[in-house]
Amino acid sequence: MQILTQQSVFSSMLQDGPFAIENAPPLAHPFSPQSKAWVRSLQGNQLLKTKYRALRNQIFDLLGINHFDEILVLIHNQRLRERVKRRSWRLLGNMFGLDGTSREVIRHLHEYARTADDVISMLCTRVLAPYSSHIETTNEIVAAWDPVDLLLALFDDRYHKKARFEAKRKLSLMALAASIDQRERETRIAEKFSEFLNFLNAHVWSPDYKIGDLDIRYLFSTHSPEDFSCTSVVVLSEQQAQTVTPKTGEKLTLIKRRRFRDNGVDIPVYVTIRRKPPAAKVLKLLRKNEKNPAAAVDDELGLMAVLNTVSDVKRFVRHLTRSATRASSFMTLEDISDTLTGDGYHPTNTGSSGKTPMLKFFARTGGMRIEFIIHTSRSYLNYIYQRDVAHDEYEVKRIFDTGVAAFLFPPDIYRLDLEKIRSHQLTWVRRRIEEH
Repeated sequence: MQILTQQSVFSSMLQDGPFAIENAPPLAHPFSPQSKAWVRSLQGNQLLKTKYRALRNQIFDLLGINHFDEILVLIHNQRLRERVKRRSWRLLGNMFGLDGTSREVIRHLHEYARTADDVISMLCTRVLAPYSSHIETTNEIVAAWDPVDLLLALFDDRYHKKARFEAKRKLSLMALAASIDQRERETRIAEKFSEFLNFLNAHVWSPDYKIGDLDIRYLFSTHSPEDFSCTSVVVLSEQQAQTVTPKTGEKLTLIKRRRFRDNGVDIPVYVTIRRKPPAAKVLKLLRKNEKNPAAAVDDELGLMAVLNTVSDVKRFVRHLTRSATRASSFMTLEDISDTLTGDGYHPTNTGSSGKTPMLKFFARTGGMRIEFIIHTSRSYLNYIYQRDVAHDEYEVKRIFDTGVAAFLFPPDIYRLDLEKIRSHQLTWVRRRIEEH
């Protein structure tokens, strides 16, 4: 389900529905023309009515009030506002399972606010970098971290429409960050990540190499002028790479390889181990139109490996299962998708290409479920450089095609032509990939 529909779990955030941020705060007299028009917009839609009641009750319960008229008192009475804030910290701390004093709850609220800001900053510095000045957040909203202050800003006429939307957006992102943090604490994901690294170092990698000892190598590749797919690749040492100057249609790609030992033979493998930052997990929930933090946390552990050949890939997978046994744990492979040998790939993620060859599976071992994505050198280069396959292009597509860009930066507030920006950014990314 798209995030921009009224059936979305984030429908109260949308600017084309009854909960949109208008030019004036939503505190009109109940019998005013504005209020009557708003009530008419809910007629015949029981789901919207139920959502409104739930949202209204949440506001009243958090602020400890019974009527919207009391919000104006909280806006202007600082002493009363501080009392409400202290009460809210206790309520929110219990809601998200935060043990400790108010100071501990405040520390977590600061972290959630920082994560919410990082979501916007991540887009400003990457996918939407040329438009960062258009979408940067109002300073007063960036500085705010307390949910009560952000909530009251929605009803404060001193704030511009854009600032009030950004306060609402920050509250929504903070709530996602808090639910993700709670899930991580419940599932002990930080401890499992450490256990995963220990398993790799103790049982998977060659014992002749120290932790962090990597072989520097370069992939020197040529690429098709039609789609910039890899047509040939050779592995070069550092010394050999210094003698090579890539021409048009050629790439020199650095990889830092470890080794694993199979039947007495050390086989090189380039590995990146994934641990998504909190902001990336929040974005994932938005892309999937999910509020359930399990959708972002439960596949947290991941590893991408690049080997020279398909034969080496098969040896690596067998080495993994044997290594798990040596670590006193059985390993099963689940949700296997193998397109390295030529079978078609059927992606489920919006923006993903069906041309992406890889071996993908989830390994269940040692109380963990770990996602593995395994490439050959050639498929890895296609993952970086090929048109309509490259990950940098995919990153742009999924932010726009899932509706997340329009959700976070609605055109009526930010005055941006997002379809035009999508096209421009894809062209910009493609040029950067091929020319640098």
